[in-house]
Amino acid sequence: QVQLVESGGGLVQAGGSLRLSCAASGRNLSSSAVGWFRQGTEKERECVAAINWSGGFTYYTDSVKGRFTISRDNAKNTVYLQMNSLKPEDTAVYYCAEANVGSSSWAPARIEEYDYWGQGTQVTVSS
Repeated sequence: QVQLVESGGGLVQAGGSLRLSCAASGRNLSSSAVGWFRQGTEKERECVAAINWSGGFTYYTDSVKGRFTISRDNAKNTVYLQMNSLKPEDTAVYYCAEANVGSSSWAPARIEEYDYWGQGTQVTVSS
């Protein structure tokens, strides 16, 4: 059974940093694209960053460009999201997910391109 487990969330002041981790068990992520999504209160889930299987292609939503960095360590079967210069509007539950696009040469950003989801980790940014 595939399990994705997020960690690293928490409470941070505006301007601070957090690093989220997405660890997989029961499945080798090294041949899959992985995305980080977030869902704030009464908001739709959105893709904030994605990375293809090799790490050669990434996607960032406009609001996080220059502040967030997605990376992966295939040897550790883990994907990371480094979040710097955090803002109160970044407050949300963050989810990682494994895409169903195989060894793609792009970083998928649509929810329907993802099959397996973690349980989420809360990120709260105080002003």
